[in-house]
Amino acid sequence: MEEKKDESRLDLLPNVTAQMRIALGNIHLAAAAIAPAGAREQDPELDRRAAVLDQSYYQLLRLVSNLTAAGSLKADDPLPTRDRDLVALIREACERSVSLAAMLGIRLSFSCAEKAHVCAIHAASLEQLLFQLLSNALKFTPSGGSVTVELKFSGGRVLLSVTDTGCGISDERILTLFDRYDHKDLMDPPPHGLGLGLSLCKRIAEGHGGTIIAESRPGEGTRITCSLPDRRTGTFEVSDVSFDYCGGFNPTLLALSDALPTRAFLIRNED
Repeated sequence: MEEKKDESRLDLLPNVTAQMRIALGNIHLAAAAIAPAGAREQDPELDRRAAVLDQSYYQLLRLVSNLTAAGSLKADDPLPTRDRDLVALIREACERSVSLAAMLGIRLSFSCAEKAHVCAIHAASLEQLLFQLLSNALKFTPSGGSVTVELKFSGGRVLLSVTDTGCGISDERILTLFDRYDHKDLMDPPPHGLGLGLSLCKRIAEGHGGTIIAESRPGEGTRITCSLPDRRTGTFEVSDVSFDYCGGFNPTLLALSDALPTRAFLIRNED
């Protein structure tokens, strides 16, 4: 009976998130009218205040996107995949994130022995998985630390890992790390969030026919590894046009908005 209630709640999410997107759109339009870009460029104080609003907007939009995707958590259907250069996809996502990580005093690096490697993936979902892992890593790694994204191909498997030098995770939390939203008694206060992000990562990995695991010790950092089958479909992506879950906003800022400092959302360039 409880499982049916949970499924019913998930079924409501598309309608709820659609209404939330409309309300958020109206808020964004109103904020842009109150603090237009031209005025922000001329007034540092206005820019700082508007940046707080922009970041909050991005954080809410990120939450809505996660809630939209949460409807798929109970599904076990495979994701539709196309052949794509995975090295280029991961490298480009990391390159877009390096300067943002630097704002936190964190060194972000990407490591892969191969310059290119084509395999069957659902590109948008795998990029979402990477950004979810990066957001968590940046959020819990102190200034002066590092985050490393590593991509390997071995034994017919694709191994994508994100390793940080952050605070680590206790053994108790590790046990429910990827299904925390199902354990209401174990929900954590901010900045841990609702636990949806890692649950979505698990769904994306399994939708590729893969798995995801976490290794961590308190005070020694965390390493999360996604293992996927290294295969091809024979069908390549022929169009760059895809569903834009970001609503036209900067996808990197949106994906990392929970972890970034407010100055990442300033219009004025700070030296």
